[in-house]
Amino acid sequence: MTAPPPPAALMRDLATVLHEAQFTADGVAAHLGPDATDALYRGEPGVVLAATRGGTQLDGLIRFFLLRRPVSGEELADLIGSRLALSLVDASFATQTPAGDLVVNFDVRPHIVAGEPRLVVSDRDASVTELVPGRDHVLGVGAASLSLLSAAPQVPVGRVLDLGTGSGIQALAQAAAAEQVVATDVHPRALELASATLAANGVENVELREGAWFEPVIGERFDRIVANPPFVVGLPEVGHVYRDSGLGLDGATELVVSQAANHLAEDGTACILGAWVHTLDTPWQNRVASWLPSSGVSAWVLQRDVVDPGMYVSTWLKDESVDLRSREAFERSEAWLDYFDDNDVHAIGFGWVFLRDIGDAPSEITAEEVRQPFNDPLGPEVEEYFSRTAWLRAADKDAVLDATYVLRPGVALEEVQLADQELGMGFTTEVIRITRTDGPRFTHDVDEALRAVLAGLHPQGLPLREVVGLLAASRGMADAEALGELEDQAAAAIVDLVRHGIVIPSAIAEVVR
Repeated sequence: MTAPPPPAALMRDLATVLHEAQFTADGVAAHLGPDATDALYRGEPGVVLAATRGGTQLDGLIRFFLLRRPVSGEELADLIGSRLALSLVDASFATQTPAGDLVVNFDVRPHIVAGEPRLVVSDRDASVTELVPGRDHVLGVGAASLSLLSAAPQVPVGRVLDLGTGSGIQALAQAAAAEQVVATDVHPRALELASATLAANGVENVELREGAWFEPVIGERFDRIVANPPFVVGLPEVGHVYRDSGLGLDGATELVVSQAANHLAEDGTACILGAWVHTLDTPWQNRVASWLPSSGVSAWVLQRDVVDPGMYVSTWLKDESVDLRSREAFERSEAWLDYFDDNDVHAIGFGWVFLRDIGDAPSEITAEEVRQPFNDPLGPEVEEYFSRTAWLRAADKDAVLDATYVLRPGVALEEVQLADQELGMGFTTEVIRITRTDGPRFTHDVDEALRAVLAGLHPQGLPLREVVGLLAASRGMADAEALGELEDQAAAAIVDLVRHGIVIPSAIAEVVR
C-alpha cells in the first residue's frame, strides 16, 4: 500500500533536525569519503554500509534514510528525537516491519540545488531497495532532472513555469531566482510530494496546480519555462506517470515544444528536456523544427545523445526494474521494437530545446549536436547564446564587417601536424582548430587565412573589414572581386564563431562575459 505524502509541518521539523546533524549533500560526502559517496549514487549499498559503522548520528541517518535499513523505535528516537520519531510513525512516513523495526517509506535525499543545500522528497526507488516502482511512482532527482537543472538559467526573473514538476526539484531551483513559480503536474501524488519538498526547504513562493500540459496556465505568460515532460519515446500508453505521456513516439516533446511559445512573456525563455525519433525519410533537425511556429521564437536545439532502438528499450525496461532475462522483458521488447519498425524509427535522440521570444520576427532555428564532453553548467551559456544571436539578428553582412570583436578568454588554438609523406622529412599541418575551454567546449576548424584574421581582432582595434583588408594586402590581393570574396568568407566564419561564443562582438562583450 502506498504511504500518504507527509504533511508540511512534519517535513519542516524533520529538515531542521537533518540539517543540524549535517545530513546535507556536502556533509554526507565529507563523512563517507569519495569512494563510498560514488558507491551510494551507483546503488552499491555494501560500500556505504562499511563506511557507516562508526555509530555516530550521521552514520545512523545515512543508514536509515539513504540505505533504508530498519532500525528499532529506540534507535530512531536517539537519531532524531522521540517526538519527531513518533510523528514519522503517525504520518506513515516510517512503518513497522514484521519484526517490529521501523523502515522509511520515502526517499529523503540531500542535494545542492542552485548552490544551496536542499532536501528532495520522493517515492523510494530500486537503487538500494528491492522493489518495482508502480504506475504512480514519483521520481526523485534522476539523470534527466539533473540535466535540466544544469541547463536552466538562474538569472533573476519575475514569473517561472515549471511544467511537470514531479517531486519539485526544478521549482526548488527556480524559486531562488523568481518572484513567483507556478509548478504544475497531472499527477496529484507528485504535487503532494512536491509540496513536501518545498516545505522541507522553507520555500513559499511556489504555487502548485494540478492539470495536464499547459491546461493549468491557459492565457498566462511567463518569463521562463522549464519543462521535463514524460518524454519516453514509445507506444501510446501510460505504464508510469512520471515518464510515459500516453502519446505515441515523441508526441510529448512535440506538444511541449509546439505550445511553449504561446506562454512566453516578452523576451521570455523556455528550457525543455526532450527526445525525438530519427526516421529514414526525415532528418531529426527537420522533425524538431517542424514543431516550432514560423515566427516569434529563436530556437536552439541541442542533441546530446543518440541511441539505437534496442539499447533504448533495454534502458527503459531496466528503469522500471524489469529483469531483462524475463519473459515479460522479451514480450515487451518485441512489442516496443515492432512499434518502432512500423514507424521507421532507426534511432532516438535526446537533448534540450531552448526557446527565446523574439516578438513578431520570423523564427530562427539552430539544431546541432553536442557530443563533446563538458562539465560546466549549460544555464549561463543559454542566456549568453540568446544575447549573441540577438546581436546577429540585428546585423547584416556590412554590420558584421564593420564591427570589432574580442576572442573569448581561454580560447585555445591547436595545430595538428603529421609527418610529411611527400618529402619524407619534417611535418605538414593537417588541421588548425580553435576551441573553447569553457561552457560546451565548442570547436571549429579554421584555415590559415581565418587564423590570421582571428589573431588581428581586438575590441579597441580595427573593424573586421579592415583586418581582412590588411590580410588581402599582405597576400598581394589587389583585385576588388577577390577582396569581396575574402570579406564574404570572413563574415560568414565570424558569424559561426559568434554563434558559438568563440568570438564576441565588442558591443556586447560586457553583457555576455
